[in-house]
Amino acid sequence: MIRSAAARFIISLFAILCAGAQVIPAVYAQEIALDGAVSQGGLVQGTIRPGARLTLDGRKIRVSRSGVFVIGFGRDAPRHATLTVTHPDGTSKTRRLEVRQRKYRVQRIDGLPGAKVTPPPEALSQIRTEGAMIRTARARDTDETWFRGGFTWPARGRISGIYGSRRILNGKPRRPHAGVDVAAPTGTPVVAAAGGVVSLARTGLFFTGGTVMIDHGFGVNTIYAHMSAVDVKQGARVEKGARIGRIGATGRVTGAHLHWGASWFGVRLDPALLVGPMPGKR
Repeated sequence: MIRSAAARFIISLFAILCAGAQVIPAVYAQEIALDGAVSQGGLVQGTIRPGARLTLDGRKIRVSRSGVFVIGFGRDAPRHATLTVTHPDGTSKTRRLEVRQRKYRVQRIDGLPGAKVTPPPEALSQIRTEGAMIRTARARDTDETWFRGGFTWPARGRISGIYGSRRILNGKPRRPHAGVDVAAPTGTPVVAAAGGVVSLARTGLFFTGGTVMIDHGFGVNTIYAHMSAVDVKQGARVEKGARIGRIGATGRVTGAHLHWGASWFGVRLDPALLVGPMPGKR
């Protein structure tokens, strides 16, 4: 019996499906799925076909065996970014991203100790050492996807500082704010915003006081600063919502609050974009 070409194709496809093979039409194999804020300060999770390679503006991006990846955009990220996917067969596809541009406020903070705004020479060695520790923690590239479990607010209270604002400290311009400040009484619990491994747990840091950093995998990390108590140890595995410390007024502060920051390697992100509005706050 002679079958048409169409009939032979249908029979062959049915045989493949029955054998348990995964058939991915070429049009779908080229797709890049994204989830998150393609915005200045945004973190974006994505998936591509397993085995493919990915770059962002020429920078190689880690991709899991299942095709999961994550990328981030800094405070001053340009309007456009380019993702390039290269598949095992050598074919590639480029996707141009439109990065939402933001306007930032100016925040003036007075009443800080003068030495915390313009540190004395004898404090510079300590500041350099602590800065190197924080940079090392941010540079971790753990092959885990704990960030996939999502994020939650690490503390509840009044938002007293927002991401990206231009800081004027005691009348002197300083770097833009790289996180969100939550004002609450000393002793208020602080929890892990997402699961991961504690990459830094220290007290007494010059600028940030009691400080914890958590590695969430693939270069995603969060920092919790100015705490009155640090309740975890470096290297500990923590789950989302686990208590890690208590709000305080340590380091460079004018009152009790938590500074919460997020990064993708050295790219500072807006943690508020990871969680949305604080529950119970308007």
